[in-house]
Amino acid sequence: MFTFACASIEGLTLNQKRATLTALREAIKQDVASRKFARLVNSEAKAQARADKVTASIARAEARLQKLLAKQVGAVGSKALKANRKPSKVVTYGAEANAIAAAIMAKKQSA
Repeated sequence: MFTFACASIEGLTLNQKRATLTALREAIKQDVASRKFARLVNSEAKAQARADKVTASIARAEARLQKLLAKQVGAVGSKALKANRKPSKVVTYGAEANAIAAAIMAKKQSA
């Protein structure tokens, strides 16, 4: 930061006042530039933190998914046996069902 050469500006010559103003302007420029750079670095750090959070969230979700898939594959006990059992043959009654239905209809008509 810039410091004045003397306590009062009144004692300076015109050239000294101009030099002081030039030095002050340069100090202000540097201060503004450093604050702008700090803001830029801060915003980049925040963006990186957000990206890291998203990456971590995706990793946690994938880990949960793998855990659930592992449970699904490695089931043990009666439920696993029941789930892995082959389905039984489908029983169809084709002609027999028609004969039974015809007998029932005949009983209804005769009654």
